[in-house]
Amino acid sequence: MEDLHPAAAEQALPDGWLVDREQVRCFAKNVALYVVTYISQGLKVKGYLVVPGDCVPCPPLIYCRGGIRKVGMVRIRRIVSMARRGFVVFAPFYRGNEGGEGREDFGGEDRFDVHSAVPLVRSLPEVAPCPVTLIGFSRGAVNALLTAKECDGVGPVVIWGGVSDLFQTYEERVDLRRMLKRVVGHPRKDPEQYERRSAVYWADRIRSPVLIVHGTCDPQVGVGQARKLAEALERAGKDYAMELYEGLQHRFPKEEDERALDAVFAWVRSKLARHAAESV
Repeated sequence: MEDLHPAAAEQALPDGWLVDREQVRCFAKNVALYVVTYISQGLKVKGYLVVPGDCVPCPPLIYCRGGIRKVGMVRIRRIVSMARRGFVVFAPFYRGNEGGEGREDFGGEDRFDVHSAVPLVRSLPEVAPCPVTLIGFSRGAVNALLTAKECDGVGPVVIWGGVSDLFQTYEERVDLRRMLKRVVGHPRKDPEQYERRSAVYWADRIRSPVLIVHGTCDPQVGVGQARKLAEALERAGKDYAMELYEGLQHRFPKEEDERALDAVFAWVRSKLARHAAESV
């Protein structure tokens, strides 16, 4: 059989294929930080990978960032804090960011950048053979919940200050309407695009346990979205829990954030342990 032309061979690479892994300097001790390039729908997409230095193999975790493009980019301190709790953490930048190919579209095709990250992290030598935990922050909740609906191998899902009803986001966030109309469409003209990104309409199809974390005074994603998601999961008979943090906003102050992370990872470990026990 003839060898593929290099360009054709590159296009044929499967989703989740590791193209490059380059270690970069990190402020933290006992962790290794890498910039990873991988394949998603034939595109080269980039993200950060953090590996704890003293406890591998570790369970894998994908952190789905919020915002869009330069707004809400992955914060290294955030994912290092997660990795220090004993997880290999991968945080996609989403397509079109930090030198990646393609164009981000707020939970449209860029959801495949999270889908493709699932086989990527499971293939890493530092990763233990267990389901992949997802944490979706803000609009990253859209990609996390879509991945929990559409992909195998996904474990517990944490939705932190997360968007679960994009119609409500359009109504509440006047400052985002121009971007949403450009990237997603108008909610009256393109309602299917909003519904497809809104887990409250398809909570019955989410196949993972869900933990909802939200500040009650969040001005960017109203706490009503957390309550709507909880109600939808309750109606669907799903395994979920909700932790509301009184008086806190979209980003928690450092001390409260660390305490909330402790609670989040205790819940994640309990769900992974239950899965392991049921798999024996």
